[in-house]
Amino acid sequence: MLDLAIELPTKLLLRTINEADKLEVILADDLRRALDVYGGVAGAKRLVALLDRDTFVLTQEALERLFLPLAREAGLSLPRTGEVVNTYEVDFFWSDLKLVVETDGLRYHRTPSAQAKDARRDQTHTAAGYARLRFSHHQVKYDPTYVRRILGETAARLLASRRPRCRRSAAARRRRRGRRPRGRCAGRTGGRSRRRRA
Repeated sequence: MLDLAIELPTKLLLRTINEADKLEVILADDLRRALDVYGGVAGAKRLVALLDRDTFVLTQEALERLFLPLAREAGLSLPRTGEVVNTYEVDFFWSDLKLVVETDGLRYHRTPSAQAKDARRDQTHTAAGYARLRFSHHQVKYDPTYVRRILGETAARLLASRRPRCRRSAAARRRRRGRRPRGRCAGRTGGRSRRRRA
């Protein structure tokens, strides 16, 4: 693998690592641990950089320290951490938005049962009407601009979807007939309000 790291372009090298991991020829997690011994060997530094991007793990404390300011900068309130939602413990949760954010430390060596578990978890949240985002620890630490943007856009969409939508024509028709609009549309004119003359 060290020889390939010297010769192959990045895309092809990543594909080779993924394939070897999938076939369990060389497990990516084991390869990363072994590379600590080969620090000065040609190709080792490049492999470490590629593997660390995908197997990067933060402690929960470090994750919260990095993630919470990003959420605040995106205009979100302070989330609950370690909350149980739909029988699953989640990393970050905003109950007012029904937004669940999960963070993953490891991408390599994801067993089929682990993938199935994550899929079931995501499906349960979606079926219950929750929005769900998933970020890697690497994104939180090394791509905060992207994380902040996605959080902000998601929060804006969720807030907009909570605002009552009134059919203008129905509210306007009721006003023309001299009746007050009912329900969530009460108080909305559906356009510019006109003052009645006494």
